[in-house]
Amino acid sequence: MTQPFKGTNKSGLTRELIEALFPMFEQASVGAIAVDREARITWINDSYAQLLSLGDPAGVIGLPVRQVIPETRMPEVVETGKPLLLDIMEHHQQQLVVTRLPFYDGAGEIEGAVAFVLYGDLQPLTPLISKYRRLHQDLAAARKALAKKARSTRYSLGDFVGATPGALEVKRRARLAAGREMAVLLLGETGTGKEVLAQAIHSVSSRAERPFVGVNVAAIPDNLLEAEFFGVAPGAYTGADRKLREGKFQLANGGTLFLDEVGDMPLPLQAKLLRVLQEGEVEPLGSNKVTSIDVRVIAATSRNLKAMIADGIFRSDLYYRLNVLEIPIPPLRDRLADLGLLCETLLWEISEGLGVRAEITDAGIAALASYDWPGNIRELRNLLERALTMSEGGGVLDADAMFKVLPRVGGRPASKIGLRPVRPLAATLAEAEAQAIAEALVASRGNRTKAARLLGISRSMLYEKLAKMS
Repeated sequence: MTQPFKGTNKSGLTRELIEALFPMFEQASVGAIAVDREARITWINDSYAQLLSLGDPAGVIGLPVRQVIPETRMPEVVETGKPLLLDIMEHHQQQLVVTRLPFYDGAGEIEGAVAFVLYGDLQPLTPLISKYRRLHQDLAAARKALAKKARSTRYSLGDFVGATPGALEVKRRARLAAGREMAVLLLGETGTGKEVLAQAIHSVSSRAERPFVGVNVAAIPDNLLEAEFFGVAPGAYTGADRKLREGKFQLANGGTLFLDEVGDMPLPLQAKLLRVLQEGEVEPLGSNKVTSIDVRVIAATSRNLKAMIADGIFRSDLYYRLNVLEIPIPPLRDRLADLGLLCETLLWEISEGLGVRAEITDAGIAALASYDWPGNIRELRNLLERALTMSEGGGVLDADAMFKVLPRVGGRPASKIGLRPVRPLAATLAEAEAQAIAEALVASRGNRTKAARLLGISRSMLYEKLAKMS
């Protein structure tokens, strides 16, 4: 079977990067495939062919990739030139985590794409994915500088960083929301990335070329909310403009309106918002003229709306209108395995602003993992920026650097509270083994043959371990 890049021009920088990383990606995957600029298969490795149950892998060379893998998004990567990192693909009722990368010829034209089906342990790929993301972010920043658009989005799904099951489920639901015209309700604590996700949904939806307008309900005084939402007619009150002042709904017409902290909306405005969503019409303050609008609403809150409904401070009919598709965003403490990826990404952004090179050690990440993160990713960014500013180690953040900036409770770092003292590994394993044997004997009511079967060991081995414990 031929190599995916054999005999082709290697002068493109992005292509050289992918070729350098290719052996490591392929080794850390359960399948790999490459396509040309027409999205036809040019190469597939044996493990991916077996995963797809292909009788003769050579027989699919030259075929359109969707003819072989209907669920693939490889044509999208070739068409847009945008990588899809840690994407989810459904295949034979199982979810596969896939990374797809475009590659270019010497003239900078898209030449094709390569994809890797990753195995469960994504940690070895963290530095590679982060480096590729940095290059892609550089390219995205350059494009934004060349083409500034009013009320455009800054974030895409790639900016919601994470590879834990919780983060991947958020991305799966976000993609589902992007492909459908439905109201979305984002639920999550402060700092979990609700606005990032809202912008990401808009950026890959059919409304991506239309305005994205965000409004933080909690930041606007109650007496100004109606004017802010629906606009003000000329001369509606003393001091009002002599021309119509458009509200957020009019500004977002054709696009997406993001209502952040919708749980802080007063009841009178909730009734008016419900009517707008039902009728698709807006009546500016002080006007008798009704204007039709076409707006997709994404709402977000850190509050418990169901409890607020029970207390009579949030309308149930508005809740069901907003909550067509619910996306709960897990707090950082519930996805600590993402800390490595998050720190890589955040440190790159922070170090760009400070003009220094920054990295964090494994011990530094472990120190962060022992904290409960009430402020979530926003707090993590703040803490990393503070640690980097105070660092005396040339931008290398270790455990000591982290403990210096982690919040303190009762005079001790909060991250150290509740940590068990480190014991020899042999003692820890022996204790765990003894506990497992005791539980098996209880479950089997003292029947040692059954207990051995529950433990997955032979009866003689169980007797031997019991003798050592006595």
